[in-house]
Amino acid sequence: MHEYYGVHFEKMRNGWVYREWAPAAKQLFLMGDFNWWDRESHPMRRNHRGDWEIFLPFEDYKHTFVHESKIKVRVIGANDTSLDRIPAYIRRVIQDEVTHDFAGQLWFESAPFSWSDHAFLLHEAAAMPLIYEAHVGMALEDEKVGTYREFEELILPRIKAGGYNAIQLMAVMEHPYYGSFGYHVSNYFAPTSRFGTPEELKSLVNAAHGMGIAVIMDIVHSHAVKNVNEGLNEFDGSEHQYFHPGDRGYHEGWDSKLFDYGKWEVQQFLLSNIRYWMEEFHFDGFRFDGATSMLYHHHGHTDFGSADKYFDEGVDDDALLYFQLANTLIHQFNGEAISIAEEVSGMPGLCRKVKDGGIGFDYRLAMGIPDFWIKTLKHKQDEEWDLFELWHELTNRPRKEKSIAYAESHDQALVGDKSIAFWLMDKEMYYSMTVLEQNLVVDRGVALHKMIRMITLSLGGEGYLTFIGNEFGHPEWVDFPRLGNEWSYKHARRQWSLVDDPLLRYQQLDLWDKVMIQLAKDHQLLAAAPAQQLYLDPDKKILAYERGNLIFVFSFHPTESFFGFPIRMPKSGTYRIFLDSDEKIYGGFARLDKSVAYKTDKDQMVSLYVPNRVVMVMEREK
Repeated sequence: MHEYYGVHFEKMRNGWVYREWAPAAKQLFLMGDFNWWDRESHPMRRNHRGDWEIFLPFEDYKHTFVHESKIKVRVIGANDTSLDRIPAYIRRVIQDEVTHDFAGQLWFESAPFSWSDHAFLLHEAAAMPLIYEAHVGMALEDEKVGTYREFEELILPRIKAGGYNAIQLMAVMEHPYYGSFGYHVSNYFAPTSRFGTPEELKSLVNAAHGMGIAVIMDIVHSHAVKNVNEGLNEFDGSEHQYFHPGDRGYHEGWDSKLFDYGKWEVQQFLLSNIRYWMEEFHFDGFRFDGATSMLYHHHGHTDFGSADKYFDEGVDDDALLYFQLANTLIHQFNGEAISIAEEVSGMPGLCRKVKDGGIGFDYRLAMGIPDFWIKTLKHKQDEEWDLFELWHELTNRPRKEKSIAYAESHDQALVGDKSIAFWLMDKEMYYSMTVLEQNLVVDRGVALHKMIRMITLSLGGEGYLTFIGNEFGHPEWVDFPRLGNEWSYKHARRQWSLVDDPLLRYQQLDLWDKVMIQLAKDHQLLAAAPAQQLYLDPDKKILAYERGNLIFVFSFHPTESFFGFPIRMPKSGTYRIFLDSDEKIYGGFARLDKSVAYKTDKDQMVSLYVPNRVVMVMEREK
């Protein structure tokens, strides 16, 4: 529908046509720079479907209806209001630097963007996504809003060097409030102009594809900004055009509007939005924000203690159908496209194919894992860590439905919370991250940071995600400019100078992350069957398991190391350590000797030296 609604040049008629769906409105007028903002000179005509249309002949408007000029539509609504609105299908929206008002902007490309990504193959990322979640605006170290161009030139090479095969881009769709992290969307077909032009976004995606990196869009179809001036709310003067009327159309927790997925015009709007981003910008898939909120009338605010809660109580059948339609469209457009649900209830069938009665997603985010880590770090001493609970949390997922594991995402980094590194080391990160001195708090934090990431990656799912900067233990939180912080950008950025400094321990964490990601790729670890537990000792805090023909041995004990520790291997033979977190290069103490061969005895047991707070990865000699 994005090729029908909005502003388009029609060659057959030799002019521009603008169409808008506003069934309850009493009258629409197109206005802008082209008619000196005359509010009545260009009335639109309505058809029987509630579509309004106006045609502007090329010869009459070729000098005024031009690239980069601004437009709005004046709507006389069903409630007799007269408001200047931004066209719903507009491709670009800009904000006036003086008045701070938003307006639609005509964007006529002089020539189609020259894509060079025809040879890009999505297969690796689709089969085993290693996702780098990023926000273009806060990706730079400078205290400002970053751009698509700067992200392409400065950040993409870092992501490539890190080994990640997919980027999950946040805040792509236009949103009036920068501090919303992009989750209060106003203009669904407009890439945010804060970061640059549509062509610069295309260039970013094209460059990522040239590096072999897929680009997934964080798409927000779960709710919309309630603003009347910038968004869709009460566009035609009614409260039920795009959204449910009354309380059902408002999300109290998010202070935003909720779509009516049962209305076919809304389905068309949202499905067209999906195709638009894939077709125009070559996005390789989507992470659907707030899927749980969409699937249930109660938005997930209940205890999913029984199977009845998944299907018999509060399920929004219209939203469920919408997801099936959306996933069908995504995979018909690109058979290898990636579709991810931010879904916390664990509804069965979410990641089953539509033809099999499922909802059609490829992956769900394992949202319980970061919650588990934060609760553990906040409320338990190291001696109290429960390895049975840890194993359950990291392995409890539906068989034949894929999950993306992560220790922390943007949610855990927001102001009011802390990153895992900050939970572990807190103020010591300001004074004691140098490699030139030793600090017990930092030693503990660095050790556990590495272990938490490795066990989450290797045990928690069929994909993995990290948030920009957290791979090297970025300190502090994310806080966008707002009145409460005097509109500061200090915390809405990433301090790359920390990881670039060889005298700081951030570089050690970054090297660990790189080797961990490479391990997963080299051994196709996340494409392997779920892990098989080999050993678990709740008192000694030792856990061992096998996945992808690799043996992982973790010791979470805070103080004790163990000599001659017996662990039964899955096969007889000789085993060697080929990676361990205690190596000096990763900020460890070099207590393990990788030259030692561990031979199984008649009971397939090996005797290991297991230092405290270490993970070792072993492999059987062939």
